[in-house]
Amino acid sequence: MATEKMGLIYRTVREVRGPLLVVEGVKGAKYNELVEITLPDGREMLGTVLDSQENLAIVQVFGRTEGLELGANIRFTGEVIKIPVSDDVIGRVFSGSFKPLDHQPPPVGDEEREIFFSVINPAARDPPSEFIQTGVSAIDGMNSLVRGQKLPLFSESGLPHNVLAAQIARQATIPGKEEDFAIVFCAMGIKHEEFAYFREEFERTGALNRSVMILNLADDPVIERIIAPRIALTIAEYLAFDLDMHILVILTDMINYAEALRQISIAREEVPARKGYPGYLYTDLATIYERAGKIKGKKGSVTLMPILTMPGGDMTHPVPDLTGYITEGQIILDRELYARGIYPPINVLPSLSRLMKDGIGPGKTREDHPSVAGQLYAAYAEGEKARGLARIVGEIGLSERERKYLKFADEFEKKFINQGVYENRSIEETLEIAWEVLSILPEDELARISEEYIRKYHPKYRKTKELTEAE
Repeated sequence: MATEKMGLIYRTVREVRGPLLVVEGVKGAKYNELVEITLPDGREMLGTVLDSQENLAIVQVFGRTEGLELGANIRFTGEVIKIPVSDDVIGRVFSGSFKPLDHQPPPVGDEEREIFFSVINPAARDPPSEFIQTGVSAIDGMNSLVRGQKLPLFSESGLPHNVLAAQIARQATIPGKEEDFAIVFCAMGIKHEEFAYFREEFERTGALNRSVMILNLADDPVIERIIAPRIALTIAEYLAFDLDMHILVILTDMINYAEALRQISIAREEVPARKGYPGYLYTDLATIYERAGKIKGKKGSVTLMPILTMPGGDMTHPVPDLTGYITEGQIILDRELYARGIYPPINVLPSLSRLMKDGIGPGKTREDHPSVAGQLYAAYAEGEKARGLARIVGEIGLSERERKYLKFADEFEKKFINQGVYENRSIEETLEIAWEVLSILPEDELARISEEYIRKYHPKYRKTKELTEAE
């Protein structure tokens, strides 16, 4: 053992378990401490301390692990992983370990920040209350995203969640505060074609000009999937709470993140919990999700949309199950809607935004928004019941009322939920489409909307008013 200016060097690697090194004789190693590894052939690697007990330290190696052997020199630096932060990162593309992928020099920050930062203190949180417009009617109209909220998107393999993620990243804004809004987009464990799609889409549409991209490929080191979302959130926190910006963080795919966590847990020989995931999965996910929000006295905010593909569409799978406990709702993509050619295939009935009520209504979106959303839910549920009955007795066996609701359900899906990949609807356009499809139903069926709003916004009365004004 020899002393260096940046810490102690150990040559006591007892065991190599894939990307993990078990180092003996280590005293005082700290969790997440940065480690420098020098191989016998002179190559250097970085790692971080995953666990420290008695005289042992378990080190996770960054990067590829070819050539790791017992003779490696391990230096414990006494520091944790930090990244430089500044507003110059906007418009840049980085790897999961924060290396530039856009052929530009590494960022030079005003300061360096730890990426394993603590979550927001609940006592310091400011309740979310400001509407974020995504331009997607099924979200804005019925599952509204609110500034500072954590709203996950649950999908399945084969559904267009990547297309929807890119669309939200392009279109999302806070009306009236567009210049202060930016996107931090982090993709974990994606395929090369997905990598190419996101890069091309952001660059071609100009979305990159107000975005920071963190992209981790499926064949990149597993540990990068652990640090990538934390790098993304560290950048978001700096932009929001130091530069007073409003940041939307999109994380995809959280299942890939959880798989990386499971791989590391198995390599550490930990006792597995449900489906082989570590018992601390809930706590680990919370350390990511709970970094989003608003802080009292700060102008900026971090809003989070994690995206995850449920294996086999199973909502009871540990990752979506625990995600649902930590976050404030969920948006669910539906395979049946997708098979009928509906994009985005958002099933609004099981979807929910728990904070929607705090971000819509007079002075925020429009006065009729809450009651219109409630009426759409009720009417679509009736339409789905009529559709199920029609499968049994045929449409001819339905009552006149049931046929009206069946027609409503069809038009609601075709006109309200369905929209173009590059169609960016304002909240006013979304509500106008909502009124258009609601006008299919008799007025006495619109029990959730006040007579005042019906007279003011119903297409029948608006057309009458326009004709009267024209005369």
